[in-house]
Amino acid sequence: MNEYYLPILAFHVISVLSWMALLFYLPRLFVYHSENKDKKEFVEIVKIQELKIYKIIGFPAMIATIISGVTLVVINPTLLSQPWFHAKLALLVLLIAYSFSLEYYRKKLVNDSCNKSGKFFRAYNEIPTLLAILIVTFVITKNIPIIFSIGITLFFAFIIYMIMRKNQIK
Repeated sequence: MNEYYLPILAFHVISVLSWMALLFYLPRLFVYHSENKDKKEFVEIVKIQELKIYKIIGFPAMIATIISGVTLVVINPTLLSQPWFHAKLALLVLLIAYSFSLEYYRKKLVNDSCNKSGKFFRAYNEIPTLLAILIVTFVITKNIPIIFSIGITLFFAFIIYMIMRKNQIK
């Protein structure tokens, strides 16, 4: 199985990139959706985009990421003995939960029952970026740099605070 490790790793990275397209772009569509509720034709197009990016690209990519990741661990079980990998898995659980929350909001927006603002979705859109930065850092360094992790988390908390504080983004 070791001979397949690198091709599976390549597939895993490609799957992650496809999944990240969902995580980065769908909340942006939610911003457009929530800020243009009075433009029915526009909202109907955005609803189609939201559905397609979730069902056709993002969700299958998340499943491919999980399956290929589990396969990599089966091939290289020593990963499970490394603290940075445990931290990565914890953040991965948060990304999976975030993905399901996007489907929750998508369904609420489709039914016109979502009361979240564009400002909320702009702030919410920062979460996968923070998690991705931390995961990539842990994977590349094979470490959990505590000062960096705290610093980048505080930086993103500040960004979210500033987004939520703004009266209107022009």
